[in-house]
Amino acid sequence: MILRPATPEELAATLHGTDASRARVDQVDLSALHRVLEHAPEDMTVTVETGATLASLQRHLATRGQWLPIDPPHPDRLTIRELLDNNTSGPRRYGCGTIRDHLIGLRVALAGGQLIRSGGKVVKNVAGFDLMKLFVGARGSLGVIVEATFKLLPIPEAESFVAVRSASLAEVEGFRGAVLGSELTPTVFDLHNLESRNEAAPDYVVVLGFSGVRQAVQYQVAIADRLGIREPATLDFDGQFHAVELPAPGRLSVLPSRLVETLRSLGAHRFVARAGNGLVYHRAAGVTAPTPELPGKLIERVKQTFDPNSIFPSAPL
Repeated sequence: MILRPATPEELAATLHGTDASRARVDQVDLSALHRVLEHAPEDMTVTVETGATLASLQRHLATRGQWLPIDPPHPDRLTIRELLDNNTSGPRRYGCGTIRDHLIGLRVALAGGQLIRSGGKVVKNVAGFDLMKLFVGARGSLGVIVEATFKLLPIPEAESFVAVRSASLAEVEGFRGAVLGSELTPTVFDLHNLESRNEAAPDYVVVLGFSGVRQAVQYQVAIADRLGIREPATLDFDGQFHAVELPAPGRLSVLPSRLVETLRSLGAHRFVARAGNGLVYHRAAGVTAPTPELPGKLIERVKQTFDPNSIFPSAPL
């Protein structure tokens, strides 16, 4: 079943009937729910319907010199709901965090037809139980997020990217250690091998990004230069990597201290890694992530509480 509601109330009413008949909801199209409901620049918050794309929201915020500090792939078609359902992020994750870090309120349509709110519309609030963390990354298994409130940041006055190339992962690890041991606070701390000229012996590129007040950015670029990281760079590599959508890239999540060890196991296959976070997106066929030890019974209990008739997709285990 595919639902195309015009309002949250219509969606809730439809879900109530669907739940009663125990029909399965295969897809919910929220394209009609795309409005910015409230933008308070003085409070640096915004409330938006989740059918809006991230790019359209960013354009609206930019008119007041603000932005939602998240930069996942394909923002022109990624909806706010998809962003929240999949907890998607991009290169600026190292300095800006994930969407959870900026979320302060949600409105969700549950399977039984209830419309509930969690959080609020101000940065500091203690409005009820913090249910937001349950819905972010749940892939639509617990309910349909129809509205979200975020805290914002000013668009940085300046932003600069620098890189260093190496033919050795051992040398890359040296650069990683130097950055982590320095006073640098990069917004971007990435590593990739997309510009290699020799498939058998790839070049590795460490990319740092700095943003903020112009003088502070210049200061950090100077420190990076002293560490040998000085080649001008951009974030085009991330768009290039994700431009190839099929097959979808694999994803590994490891301790940052095990990043280089993990990359060695990929051989010469193309990858983009969040060097400071331990996330690796790769094009190596047959490489699968180890199954994490998740609290399966607890996840199933949460699913049963919010969606007892399983009209939404299964909980991600």
